[in-house]
Amino acid sequence: MCGITGWIDWEQDLSEQQAVLKEMACTLKERGPDREGYWLSSHAALAHRRLIVIDPVGGKQPMLFTRGEQTYALTYNGEIYNFRELREELRARDHVFRTHSDTEVLLHAYVEWGEDCVDHLNGIFAFAIWDEARQQLFIARDHLGVKPLFYAQVGSTIVFGSEIKALLAHPLIEPILNDEGMKAIFVSIFLSGGGIFRDVQELRPGHCATFTRERTHVRQYWQLVSRPHTDNLETTTEYIRSLLSDTVSRQLIADVPVVTLLSGGLDSSGVTSLAAREFQRENQVLNTYAINYVNSEEHFEGNAFRPSIDRPYAEQVARDLPTNHHNIMVSTEELIGNLLVPMRAHDRPTMGQMETSLYLLFKAIKQNATVALSGESADEIFGGYPWFHQEHALNTPTFPWIAARMNPGSNTPLMQMGLPFVSPALAHELHPHEHMQQLYQEALAEVPRLEGESSRDTRIREIFYLNMTRFLRLLLDRKDRMSMATGLEVRVPFCDHRLVQYVWNIPWEMKAIDHIEKGILRRAFRGLLPEEVRMRRKSAYPISFDPAYTQAVRRWTLEILNTANAPVNTFVNRAFLRQLAEHPDEQKRGENAYFLFDYLIQTNAWLQEYHVVTS
Repeated sequence: MCGITGWIDWEQDLSEQQAVLKEMACTLKERGPDREGYWLSSHAALAHRRLIVIDPVGGKQPMLFTRGEQTYALTYNGEIYNFRELREELRARDHVFRTHSDTEVLLHAYVEWGEDCVDHLNGIFAFAIWDEARQQLFIARDHLGVKPLFYAQVGSTIVFGSEIKALLAHPLIEPILNDEGMKAIFVSIFLSGGGIFRDVQELRPGHCATFTRERTHVRQYWQLVSRPHTDNLETTTEYIRSLLSDTVSRQLIADVPVVTLLSGGLDSSGVTSLAAREFQRENQVLNTYAINYVNSEEHFEGNAFRPSIDRPYAEQVARDLPTNHHNIMVSTEELIGNLLVPMRAHDRPTMGQMETSLYLLFKAIKQNATVALSGESADEIFGGYPWFHQEHALNTPTFPWIAARMNPGSNTPLMQMGLPFVSPALAHELHPHEHMQQLYQEALAEVPRLEGESSRDTRIREIFYLNMTRFLRLLLDRKDRMSMATGLEVRVPFCDHRLVQYVWNIPWEMKAIDHIEKGILRRAFRGLLPEEVRMRRKSAYPISFDPAYTQAVRRWTLEILNTANAPVNTFVNRAFLRQLAEHPDEQKRGENAYFLFDYLIQTNAWLQEYHVVTS
């Protein structure tokens, strides 16, 4: 994994602009702590920050390929998991390779197939290729959006980067928050995506773009295809298991230490089991990692989202396989002390404690490893969340994860789809209900329909699409930013697009076989896990139940509300937030409340540190 950035201008000579390019690249040093590289020509300037994972000597970037009068320059972030097969295919087409890196394979794939190279890739990637002869820039992002990529166009200038901060380091890009950016920060906070600032755009997952002096062309190169599922239950189960086995095996390839995340849930335990067996074939023991919180278990209160504690299940899997298991304990002091790290990594306010804790986990892992495998995205692909099974969430015309947190018929502001923490004036200006409905309808319009489906199956398909294209992006962004903030690469086997496409068309009755969420996946993992773990009910990512955390963020929130010139106070409902912080009643207490505190704290710091200007 790495950080990439660059600058194209068809009307300006960029060959002497390394100072600006270096400033852009330096913002990404956490993503690529091992090496930096630059390449400049008359109208193109590319930079790369490298995290060494494969071929330490041969994978230097930007990487160049010259054939006659043609020169191609590549800067790339990610891993191509089928690079070995592609290298052999390209060798058969007379390509000669000088390194063992997937970077060189990607560059030659573009030389051979042009923009269609993306159709040959299996992996997680964001890359940019400059064609010097044609004076053309090509950028692309992986199928599910595991790796980020942002760009901005201002006149004849195009700048791009792995993170928005790289674009902001360019003198033409300013932190101006327009109407759409305001809505992203204060309305659609449970939806990831978008550039936030004026002129900045995010390249969507499964998309690529070509830029020339004359035109810009953005296209979708991959999308889900709906078709009847004809495999029977046994064949489906076996195929899922074989696909996952192949995917995990590919994703273990690295020239640095590889570990897995092990929460004790079905998804991470399944990935860990497959990985541990690969390690055992090499007479090695897999290292696994889990997060827990100081002073938390004694205050744990189970609910629909977190019915049980992770630790006993993770330890059971570690004993059974076995693995060398590491239980990382995180304190409230560490969570509070690092609360602003996610904001700086995302260049925007985020999910607070759920991201801070992940950062601390990855920071601990990085001391001993550079690559980790995660169970992320299985719930979106197989239907593991409670809202897949709640009639209210299924039938409410909004995003199901929002509907699941609403109390039907309640007038309690915190549980409504509106935003009580936003000032009435701003809410009136932003029209939150209308904006969320617009986003919701736009998403529904994209759903690949299957003719002849029942209304129930049609709705289930919609719910899956919303989760896979909207909610999953939120989690993948979290995983990318928090891992790369520590220089750790996290791979996600359940995001293999072959698996995602296959599971997409499995009927709901088969996905939820045995009357339990992700029933088909549980069958695929039969014999690989202890039965108590294989049949364990879904429990969401763990949070701290230490009362000291809520008390700390309440105090921090009140400090901000009591500071007259705190920038966030212009935008929020101070009376509502003060009431919540000073007198949290039973209904408003807990995760919903401290999420608001976390978000307010990060938003205030973001407005200050990024010198945000509202248009």
